[in-house]
Amino acid sequence: MKQSLNPRSLVLLLFIGLAASLRIANSTDWSPMAHFTPLGAMALFGGSYFSNRWKAFGLPLLTLWISDLVINGVLLGGRYGIMYDGWYWIYGIFALLVWYGQVLLRTVSIRNVLLAALVASVSHWVLADTSVWLTGGIDLRTQLPLSRDLAGWQQCLLQGFPFMRNFLAGTLVYSTILFGGFEWLQTRYPRLALA
Repeated sequence: MKQSLNPRSLVLLLFIGLAASLRIANSTDWSPMAHFTPLGAMALFGGSYFSNRWKAFGLPLLTLWISDLVINGVLLGGRYGIMYDGWYWIYGIFALLVWYGQVLLRTVSIRNVLLAALVASVSHWVLADTSVWLTGGIDLRTQLPLSRDLAGWQQCLLQGFPFMRNFLAGTLVYSTILFGGFEWLQTRYPRLALA
């Protein structure tokens, strides 16, 4: 028997794919808005709306991977190889953000989206910068490796704070677009709502 295409899944994937393309457009660290990306919003959105766990984790991770390949291979000319150092940390953190979407956004509301965006951004900042510190990151003041003590970890977090600010702003703006857009579409096209 032929299975019909689920319009809800198709629209959700389209939303995540469009967000990933916007990530590619602002993928370099050359602008003051570096890291103003839809990554946090993509993860929360996928976790919140996909009822199937495989789709909830797999599709946002797949779009992250494809956008990483385009950024690394095309825009940066393979400067970092196929994937950047520590990519597995970022993908693990991204999967955690998808899980936050599942847990914190069972009911989509402005309050819940704001809370999830804040939790996701702070988690991403602390975990990503801790991975930099653990793998021998550089102190930007001295260009020496960060010390392996509390002071070195704090310096790593301090250096990453401007990126976290931009990540939070991006997560808030793109969450507004993704969640607001899909909630609006569900009111116009009831077929997109879960049964």
